[in-house]
Amino acid sequence: MGDVKSSVRLTNHRFLKFVSVDAGYLLLNDQDLWKLHDDLIEQYRQVKTRVEIPAADRHERSIIDVKIELAERMLKACGFCERRCGTNRYGKAGACHADAVSHISSEFLHRGEEPELIPSHTIFFEGCNFACAYCQNWTIATRVKGPALDADHMCRIIEARRRQGSANVNFVGGDPTPHLHTILRIVRCMPEDLPVIWNSNMYMTQEAMKLLDGVVDLYLADFRYGNNEHAYKYSGIKDYWAVATRNFLEAKRQADLLIRLLVLPGHVECCTKPIVEWCAENLGKDVRFNLMFQYHPEYRAFAYPEINRPLNAKEVRRAAEIVKEAGLTNLV
Repeated sequence: MGDVKSSVRLTNHRFLKFVSVDAGYLLLNDQDLWKLHDDLIEQYRQVKTRVEIPAADRHERSIIDVKIELAERMLKACGFCERRCGTNRYGKAGACHADAVSHISSEFLHRGEEPELIPSHTIFFEGCNFACAYCQNWTIATRVKGPALDADHMCRIIEARRRQGSANVNFVGGDPTPHLHTILRIVRCMPEDLPVIWNSNMYMTQEAMKLLDGVVDLYLADFRYGNNEHAYKYSGIKDYWAVATRNFLEAKRQADLLIRLLVLPGHVECCTKPIVEWCAENLGKDVRFNLMFQYHPEYRAFAYPEINRPLNAKEVRRAAEIVKEAGLTNLV
């Protein structure tokens, strides 16, 4: 994985902001706007081949404005995540509990993330497209009661946190996916030398992943279930394996990638093992990988006796053994 701390002058969104667009994009229909977006992304990839970008090349309107327009149109029949609830979030909340106005629970310099990321300016959005029975942040994920977020105001906070030493901006929740439109507006005005971290369950649609292309510098990605049955049972989501693996491959193509795997009690062989083996085979044995053992029963875990307990020592040993057998080498 690339060194996120050192990606000062070469953040993806810095290059993105140098791909210009004229105001006529606002008059295009959805199909033509997506075509324009895809053409501009190709220009972005060419711009990234430059070693240096003069400040004078910065444009008033860029491809990120096209991304914002597309995201805000998508809110009328929301398709940010693979729940595809189709809700008009300008009128009511979607399946994620969030409407068109984003709310945050907190923001601070987080010193408990992976070592290469700290201090990380972590912004906790409320609402989530998962419904995990054991959610550790259920008070954030299941409510939208915190202060409404204004993008320009958040950019001023981000600048202040940078002066305090932040190494990056870390969008999390809940999950950031329901707030894609707001995050794009934040990235538009935030400092260009701060890497963007997308800290997510990775249940985005392909359209959402396209909008994130060029925006994200590091996908800090949860990989939770080794099969669809358990994903639906504990988090209420369908087609998890196909969606997650598709998005992990796309994330690797777009940016740096750090995988988090929270080991669930009673699910080492059925979930941990296939996840680890898939990552080793498809993402490379050197993918940055964090095997996490801090599970504890929370929220509604009591309704499922098999996960209503901490991990035992045998499960911890077996999970570590699986990682070793798979040959993963870049462990946190």
